[in-house]
Amino acid sequence: MAQNSLYLTTYINHLTVERGLSVNTISAYKRDLMVYQDYLSEKNLSIADVDSDIVLGLIAWLRKRKLGEASIARKIVAVRNFHAFVAKDFSISDPARGVLPPKIPKRLPKALSISDITKLLEVKSSGGAQLRDHALLELLYASGGRVSEITSMNLEDLQNLELESLDPVLTMKVLGKGGKERLIPIGSFAQHAISQYLTLLRPTFVKNHKERALFLNKQGKRLSRQSAWQIVQDAARVAGIEEVVTPHSLRHSFATHLIDGGADIRVVQELLGHSSVTTTQIYTLITIDKLRESYATAHPRSR
Repeated sequence: MAQNSLYLTTYINHLTVERGLSVNTISAYKRDLMVYQDYLSEKNLSIADVDSDIVLGLIAWLRKRKLGEASIARKIVAVRNFHAFVAKDFSISDPARGVLPPKIPKRLPKALSISDITKLLEVKSSGGAQLRDHALLELLYASGGRVSEITSMNLEDLQNLELESLDPVLTMKVLGKGGKERLIPIGSFAQHAISQYLTLLRPTFVKNHKERALFLNKQGKRLSRQSAWQIVQDAARVAGIEEVVTPHSLRHSFATHLIDGGADIRVVQELLGHSSVTTTQIYTLITIDKLRESYATAHPRSR
């Protein structure tokens, strides 16, 4: 319906211009709200006709389509925010105000073992981009950066990098959620991999010397998040790792291995770019689970 499209377009413009959200966040909102539009179109309803029962019905409608609870919860949050905006700007009722998203069971993030990380980082990729792929994998694990942060990096975001000699205090600058900048130290393995890539491979990819992206594809453009995901998954397959491995798996592994090694949780919070230490504390739960498992296995009177 034309009126529904008008509301959606106005809201997306609001997110873009007034709130200044990232392209990725806006794309996620747009996808979720297009699904909501499909739901309303199926029922031949306009936004003005929607009541709380209709919004509640969306949850059942999504479950019939086999969506996970986390995906459903995200869509309901998007719909709630959308209706709140429409109610305020177009002076109509807000039917979603009292509708809560389904509760998501808390799942501990899956970290790879150190031996699996080693296997992953020793993979020799094919296709003429081995040095880039290796540098990307090393940097994801060395920094704990989100894939969007790493693929958004420019050459100038690597500070103190001397290609001839490795600097033990090399840092990288990333722009995280909410436009918050942070500095992350990276170790010698990642430094060496990046140095090799910048010296031997990146110059062969460059088509336009104004392109400042750290990681390039073969067309000389910035490497996309999707390509980075594929590089990680291909490497995991070659390494023979059975678990599903994503860039976020490396972020989880980074945090878990730091906590296991005795790092202060506040330091890990800063490195991950978490605004609240509560978010970071999930990694201490992983370590406690390991302690319980070890105790149950090893102590003669644990059972």
